Order: sequence, then structure tokens, then C-alpha cells
Amino acid sequence: MKIALIGYGKMGRAIEEIATEHGHIITLKITSSNLADLTQKNLQQCDVAIEFTNPENAANNMKACIDAGTPVVCGSTGWTEQEEDIKSYCLDHDGTLIYASNFSIGVNIFFQINKQLAKMMASRKEYAVSIQEIHHTQKKDAPSGTAITLAQQIIAERDDKSEWTLDNSPQQNQIGITSTRTDPAPGTHHIIYSSAVDNIEITHTAHNRKGFAGGALIAAEYIAGRKGIFTMEDVLKM
Repeated sequence: MKIALIGYGKMGRAIEEIATEHGHIITLKITSSNLADLTQKNLQQCDVAIEFTNPENAANNMKACIDAGTPVVCGSTGWTEQEEDIKSYCLDHDGTLIYASNFSIGVNIFFQINKQLAKMMASRKEYAVSIQEIHHTQKKDAPSGTAITLAQQIIAERDDKSEWTLDNSPQQNQIGITSTRTDPAPGTHHIIYSSAVDNIEITHTAHNRKGFAGGALIAAEYIAGRKGIFTMEDVLKM
């Protein structure tokens, strides 16, 4: 499989290492120094593109891939206010897209556990729910996209919660998220249900970027040759 890497930072390099180990070819690498190479002609030489950049450029990068007819895997976070626009653009242009706030297989299993626990705790109002996330200092967005996904999953199961907040003193209808930036920390997420008598906690801790990179490659292998919008639940058949 021929792959375009849009974004060649630490994550891009991790994806390249795993992709070449699996016999794939990195045909195109886009960094801040060669943005002019992100053309339809170059993208059309690739079977799939993997996009890990920043909130400012992610949407336009995805549109470039869709215009070229190249399936795109997007792992950038912080741009989701444009998510519905990108999905509509993809469908209108017969494109192929998969976006996930986190491509790690372990995190996607954690998402399923979080949803199940949220269902079990929905009626237990004596437990206050909160989220803590810890990442490296180079991560630009806060809270993490993974923390937002976790919060949204909990909100979907509760009639007393309608939004998340970074405020240290959340309102009754809010789920408080605490974001910490420290090095080295690939990513840790805690879900905490706290009551006067006990706490219930679930945690996912990443040891390195290989889990994210490997999951993104699995997603790329899945969407190559397909049309439409997909999720990691489709990829992992959860």
C-alpha cells in the first residue's frame, strides 16, 4: 500500500516505522516546509493518506485528500467544530474518511468499557463523575480529543449531564475535565466516580506512541479501496 503522511512529527515518524515494517511504502511526506507538494497529482499516487497535523490545518488537509479521491485517516484533534462540515463535504464528493480522537486499540476498548460503566452508573446520582487527562507539553489542545469523547459518551447515558467543562468547579449539569501537561507523558485518562463511601475508577495509560500509530495504520488498511465515512468501531468490529 502506498501511503501519504500529512504531518511528519513524532507521530508521523512512528507511523512510518510501523508501516515500513508491514511492507507499505511512504510515497509522500508533507511537513511545514513542503506544503506546496500537497497536490491532487501527488495524492492520487497514494492509496491512502494519514493526517496528523494541527487544528488549524486538519480540515483543509482532509478536503484536499477528498478532492483527490484519496481515502484519508485523520488523527488530528481540536478541529471538531468543523466535523459536520467535513462529513458533508466527504459525502457530497464521494470521498472516504475515518476520524477518531484516538486510534489506539487499547483506547478504543477503553471507550467501550467507559460506555458500559456510564450505563451502569447513570442512576447512581450519589456518585460525582469527573475526568482527568495527562499529556506531554507539546500537545496543543486541551482537553484532549480522547477526554472529550469519553465525556460525550458519559453525557449520552445521563439525564443530569449536558456538557463538559475545564472549569475546576463544574455546574450540576457539567462533567469536569482536568488537563495536565507534563513530560514525558504519551497520554493517561482517568474516569472517576466519587461518592462519600468509595470511588470507582477506570484508567488507560499509554506507554508510547506505538499504540496510536499502529491503530492508525490498521484504519488506513481498512479504508483503502472503500467509500464513505467510517469509525474505529467499524474497523475493529466492536
